[in-house]
Amino acid sequence: MSQFDYPVIKKSVPTFYFIGVTTGKSSIIKVFPSWMQVLGRTEVVIEGIDCKIHDDAQVYRRAVAQIKYDPNSLGALVTTHKIDLLNAARDMFEYLDPYATITGEISSISKLDGRLEGHAKDPLTSGASLDAIVEPGYFGKTQGQVLCFGAGGSGVATLLHLINKKDRADRPAKFTFVNRSQGRLEHARAMVSTLKTDIQVEYICSSDPVANDSIMEKFPPHSIVINATGMGKDTPGSPITWNGKFPLDSIAWEFNYRGELDFMHQALAQAASRKVKVEDGWIYFVHGWTQVVAQVLHFDLTPELFTKLNTAASSVRGK
Repeated sequence: MSQFDYPVIKKSVPTFYFIGVTTGKSSIIKVFPSWMQVLGRTEVVIEGIDCKIHDDAQVYRRAVAQIKYDPNSLGALVTTHKIDLLNAARDMFEYLDPYATITGEISSISKLDGRLEGHAKDPLTSGASLDAIVEPGYFGKTQGQVLCFGAGGSGVATLLHLINKKDRADRPAKFTFVNRSQGRLEHARAMVSTLKTDIQVEYICSSDPVANDSIMEKFPPHSIVINATGMGKDTPGSPITWNGKFPLDSIAWEFNYRGELDFMHQALAQAASRKVKVEDGWIYFVHGWTQVVAQVLHFDLTPELFTKLNTAASSVRGK
């Protein structure tokens, strides 16, 4: 494919793209300018590209071509479309990082020395976010398991992060995926089959919230229940019903931070009665975006700089 196969818009200013579903509703539209001030890169602007869920391959290829062939199109963060975009445009990348190769997805598109690069940042993002939620040795102390509704990129990345934990006490004995379509489950199964792990992984195909209630209620106390489906943000609803009981002393982790957030509200309703600790997706959002912005703009994301960016993002969110 050449630069003449798709129309490329020559941008007059350095542009960072956000490839998603409802990008204009994201807090990053307000956060990004404040981050550019912190970084001394106020000339860089952000532009959203909205695609339908499981969009046509040509839509993804046009978006990638814009970044690949326009000098002022610097790169992009990809959400929701991480697997579909890479499936559609794999041949357009000169480099994929090891996580992208393992997971078959990309969340970051960047350029370096004339080559287009794809990185899967979710294992780093979910890892940093999970480590901020649970203390070291959590699974060894509690014998909790992980139930993940959704077997897309972020869910698979969370499992990959746990597989890579060196200390046995930091790995759950069992990790269960529940997903609406069999295809995503098979994708996850194929990835796990290439790795050595002592975590038992179960794959359940279910689109019935009532059935999902029954699955959740069998989990032991202190388990982590994750909503990585996009339901409550990209699509309406929740993977469970209001009658579903969270495990006692569990952690309910909603990967979304905006939208109706039905799953999070269901968990909050049981915070007292079942001692459920509820986490939303804000820290995941900040980790995810800072990882990709650092990759695209080529700067070192030190802990000190992350703290500055997190503070700036939180102040904008508060407004």
